[in-house]
Amino acid sequence: MTVMSREIKFRGVAKDLKNVDVVPHKGIFVYGNLVHGNLVHDDATDGPDYIVGNMVEADEEYCTLHFWEPIEKGSAEQFTGLKDKNGKDIYEGDILAWHSNICRKHDWVGLVLYRGAGFAVQESDKSYSSPEWLDCACRKDANIIEVIGNIHTNPELLEDKK
Repeated sequence: MTVMSREIKFRGVAKDLKNVDVVPHKGIFVYGNLVHGNLVHDDATDGPDYIVGNMVEADEEYCTLHFWEPIEKGSAEQFTGLKDKNGKDIYEGDILAWHSNICRKHDWVGLVLYRGAGFAVQESDKSYSSPEWLDCACRKDANIIEVIGNIHTNPELLEDKK
């Protein structure tokens, strides 16, 4: 059996984009590792979650991270380990389009979600793909999945399909 190694990385909607000089970002998202607010603040309900960079320095008393950026509550999304037909990373919250060779339009549009044992695509309120289907659809020889947006900036892409 072949076991795929997947990089664990996250993105989140930055609370404030004016301080992102050294923070990897694209649009509203910052990219890195996830630290939940309850690890930083005594009252987790008030404290934000953070996207943080790699550790720069550490000893028994402290550690220094490359960057530390607060994100909007509930906006943290994990990388699936998969790429679309254009080589773009696929994250939770991305909106995917499936293309067949029959027509040039999208055959369907769905939202990437984590479902129990892996990442799946929700096409409608009741219909989910299996994690295995998403893995197969993203193989280079399949070449049928494309990221066309995300739930934060393009929710209308899902509304059109309901």
